[in-house]
This record gives sequence, C-alpha cells and structure tokens, in this order.
Amino acid sequence: MELWFTEEHTPNTRFSLKVKEHLYHAKSEYQTIDVIDTFEFGKVLLLDGMVMLSERDEAGYHEMIVHIPAFTHPSPKRALVVGGGDGGTVRELLKHQTIEAIDMVEIDKMVVETSRVYLPSLSHGFSDQKVNLIFQDGIEFVKDTDKKYDLVLIDSIDPVGAAVGLFARTFYQNVLKCLNEDGIICLQCESSLYDAKISKSSMQRLQGMFPIILPYLSYIPTYPSAQWVFVVGSKKYHPLTDFRADAASKMEADLGYYNCKIHRAAFALPAFLIDYYK
Repeated sequence: MELWFTEEHTPNTRFSLKVKEHLYHAKSEYQTIDVIDTFEFGKVLLLDGMVMLSERDEAGYHEMIVHIPAFTHPSPKRALVVGGGDGGTVRELLKHQTIEAIDMVEIDKMVVETSRVYLPSLSHGFSDQKVNLIFQDGIEFVKDTDKKYDLVLIDSIDPVGAAVGLFARTFYQNVLKCLNEDGIICLQCESSLYDAKISKSSMQRLQGMFPIILPYLSYIPTYPSAQWVFVVGSKKYHPLTDFRADAASKMEADLGYYNCKIHRAAFALPAFLIDYYK
C-alpha cells in the first residue's frame, strides 16, 4: 500500500509527497516532530505536520538566510540564530572564516536531538567549538541578553502559537539592541504568493530601526508556493552595493543554491510584489 504525506497550504491547495518510510514520531512540550523518508526529496522534517525542510531543497533556505547578510557585512564575527533547531543555518555560518562565535537559541531541545540523529548533514555543526546551544525562548533571550552581534538571523517557524512574538515590533526592537552599530538582521517571511502580508508587515515594523530594509526571494519547492521571502535590515551596509562578491565567489563550489548571480538576482521582485509592497 502506498503511503503519502499531504500538507494543506491553503484551504484550496495541498502538497503531497510519496513516502518510503516514516522514520520518527514524537511529541515535545511544544509540538509534534516527525521525520519521513520520501522518494523525491529525501528525508523531510515535519513540525506539527508542516514541512520544515527536505534534504533535497533545504539549501534554498539555509544558504539564502545566511550568505546574503553574511556577504553584505564586511567581517561578521559574532552571530545569533533564533530558532534553527535543525542545524542548517549554523552549518552555513560556519563556512565563513571570519565567524568566531555563534549563539543558537532554540526553544525546543527535541528538535535539535531529532536532527542530530536523522539529519546529520544539517546538524553536524552543533559539535563545533564556536557554537553555543541555548535552549530558551528566543523572545526572552534577546530581551535579557547584554551580548552584541554582527548578524542576527531569525530562523523561525510560521507565525503561529509561541512563534507569533518573533514577528512583533517589540521583538525587533530588542534585536536592534543586541546588534552592533553596523549589524544586520535577516528573517524568513513566508510565501510571496499566499502570505505576502507577513513580509510587508515585517518591513513596516522594521521602519525607523534600520535605514536599509529590503526583501529578497528564494526558491524552495517543498514550501507553500515555492517562492519564499526573506527580509534583511541593515544599520549600515547595503546588500547590493556592499556585497563582497570576491569572497562569495570563493565559496560557490561548496554550495548548492547560493552564488554571486543569485545574490544579486534575489532582490529582483516580480511585479505583483512590487505593487503590493508600495
């Protein structure tokens, strides 16, 4: 008998994957956690029945949330990741030789433990001496910390439940406080087609905090609509005019999605988004 996984993207659209094997199921304090092995996309991590990543297309997410801001900053040394329990964002940060320390704040320890076992290609960076894992609510961490960072990456789940606060203006104000004077924030902002209001409202909340605020796009087939929005907010450096292309080109051979042309092209928006963001 065939086994299929189906996720509802909207009340009128669904996305399905044919499953080889259901490898893992657990319920943490915060959510259900599943790992399935699929024919087309390899292993897939599900949280509360929603695709968080697949082995085949995760580079379109993790490389893009990291390398756009990291190659905009001239020399990022300290980074904060809020969320990111699968490890992909930490893995990509560690590819930057300037990085000296990474704090990853994840509320659900079971996600990290699951990724260590079932997704080693993403989670191997957790054992690096530069990485400090903190199991805490990211909202509370940024409110209370006195640490300063060059990069803050908001690698959050969808804005539901406990994650709603990660899209609030108060949270962004606290992030601003823990950024260095030339620091950069980058956040994932959901589908360009189904949830463009999330990226628009995030940019509105960042207004007055950052002189440079730009949306950019990536292509992730297992995510709703496949076209995903990120928003970068920078105190000083512009992702296009301050882009360190020479450094980025040296990393291209080790990457699956990001390259210098993608860096620039990601900021070219379709007409419907340009109109919507006005």
